[in-house]
Amino acid sequence: MAVVETERHGQIFVVRMNRPERLNALNTEMRTVLAETWTAFREDKDLEVAIFTGTGRGFCAGEDMKETLEHKKPGGRPLTLGNPFMNGTLEKPVIAAINGFAMGGGFMLVEQTDLRVAVHEAVFEVSEAKRWLLGGYNHGHIANLPYPIAMEMAMGFRFTAQRFYEIGFLNRVVEADALLPTAMEMAEHLLTLPPASRVNTVHMMRQMRPAIAPDLGELAKALHDHGAKSDLMESRAAFAEKRTPNFKGWDDPDDRYRLPTLES
Repeated sequence: MAVVETERHGQIFVVRMNRPERLNALNTEMRTVLAETWTAFREDKDLEVAIFTGTGRGFCAGEDMKETLEHKKPGGRPLTLGNPFMNGTLEKPVIAAINGFAMGGGFMLVEQTDLRVAVHEAVFEVSEAKRWLLGGYNHGHIANLPYPIAMEMAMGFRFTAQRFYEIGFLNRVVEADALLPTAMEMAEHLLTLPPASRVNTVHMMRQMRPAIAPDLGELAKALHDHGAKSDLMESRAAFAEKRTPNFKGWDDPDDRYRLPTLES
């Protein structure tokens, strides 16, 4: 069984993650095949628009915790490595058809898309705060959401599809049987536009998305090192074992008040 399935509908390319038994969690194989699939879409001159979806109850549950625990280190193959969909080298529009859970890395996949339609049952979560030493501080700002909602996202609260529609993160919320037809309808509309208008407008819209100031990258890197490294794996082990995590926080308790700054 292929972990990523594809379909061609004229100039429309459907990309479907296919690990339903794991809620389409991102293991190394899935990351590799997605990178290859999006590269093929970018290079194919007969394809103009993509629809990105999943099989089963999940769009994508994010990091595959089982693989992480087997390898005894978080992450695996980076999601952006060789993947034009994630690294900013894909100049074709992508529509998300969100069929279920979009958590952690799965939320990041949704965030990269240009138009979004979700089923009513979809659930969204920025999970970094639960798994890493620094939470998902930038996602709400990139989505151009108000500060308190961006903070809610960064702290790992869950959002329903209806809530995300109301705050402007989703374009449509539909019944399950209308998910792909609605995404197809949106893709077909894009194909009615003059090709240069579509390509140029997508490019300009992406250039205008809010971004975090470059100098904050160094601060984020420092904060990722500000805490007990053992908590990285403890969060994953507790999740896999369905227990409450026992976080250490800091190797030296006094480090709690020694936060790095831009000047450090």
